[in-house]
Amino acid sequence: MNIRLLWKLIAVNILIVAFVIIVVWVAVDYLAADYFVALMKKYNISPRSSHEMFVSALHRYLIWASLAAVVLSVPISYYFMQRVLTPLTQMTRIAGQIAAGDYSAHLAVKTKDEVGELARAFNRMADSLQRIEQLRKTMVVDVAHELRTPLTNIRGYLEALHDDVVPPSRETIELLQEETQRLVRLVESLLRLAQADAAKEHLDIMPIRISEALATVLPAFEPKLAGKSITVDTEAVDPQAMVKADPHKLAQIFDNLLQNAWQYTPEGGCLRIVTRPLKAFVKIAMTNPGITIAQDDLGLIFERFFRGEKSRSRQHGGAGIGLAIVKELVEVQDGQVGATASDAETTIWFSLPSA
Repeated sequence: MNIRLLWKLIAVNILIVAFVIIVVWVAVDYLAADYFVALMKKYNISPRSSHEMFVSALHRYLIWASLAAVVLSVPISYYFMQRVLTPLTQMTRIAGQIAAGDYSAHLAVKTKDEVGELARAFNRMADSLQRIEQLRKTMVVDVAHELRTPLTNIRGYLEALHDDVVPPSRETIELLQEETQRLVRLVESLLRLAQADAAKEHLDIMPIRISEALATVLPAFEPKLAGKSITVDTEAVDPQAMVKADPHKLAQIFDNLLQNAWQYTPEGGCLRIVTRPLKAFVKIAMTNPGITIAQDDLGLIFERFFRGEKSRSRQHGGAGIGLAIVKELVEVQDGQVGATASDAETTIWFSLPSA
């Protein structure tokens, strides 16, 4: 308990009581006493001795009443102030634990007033920090795995070439190039995430037709999609739907979502793209079949370095950065993102202000 703050609050109450006592005292001396003297003169009674007795009695009773008020106000104020300050003291202690890396401690919420709301907000903050710390640890493991595999392969091939175990053939060079590209993609993803953090400083908002933005991005993915026989259904894309967005940021959003859909859509699957007008926004949704995402994971797939596919297979590789970039870019343009999953289908959607 912060005793100094407690006694400061109690002192404020005592000062208020003292002020009231002084006001009453002055009123007795200058108002009630004058009224008493005037009343005595009216009935021809000598006011001097009676006046002194009257004022003395009032002062005496006022002093006793003041002492009683102070005696009662101090413990009562102490009790209620202690109830108010106890959660704040607990917050200080738990904040120290959080600063030391322990996110498990929580405040006991016992009231529904402002202090209770503060305690609930504090607990939500602790939960969020704990989740972020867990994601950070997972990120370290994922990134280390993504880096270790190609580096190990490259080192193995280089050692084999150096020791003349493997001949320097075209196939060996292509394998080395493929592993190098994996490293480049990971570094580029990390760089794009850093750029997404700073996107707010470099926005060029203008009216953009969604169908035209898709037509710009889709051709680059056609070879990849064709390689897995994935079809793209854009019939539900309104050709007149327009949003207020940065064209480069919107292209990057579509690029990341298409990359994500290509990775997780099985051979021969169909990717459906739908637009839907809302009150002041336009909602764009991409639905693809594939791995069913657990309901508990739906709220986490936009977190940095989160991966619902726990095996870290090369087929579904990646460090979980693409959707985090989408979230950053959409929110920086005053939009929202979300996801739903049902019947072995996953829908990733985002909305932007309509133009």
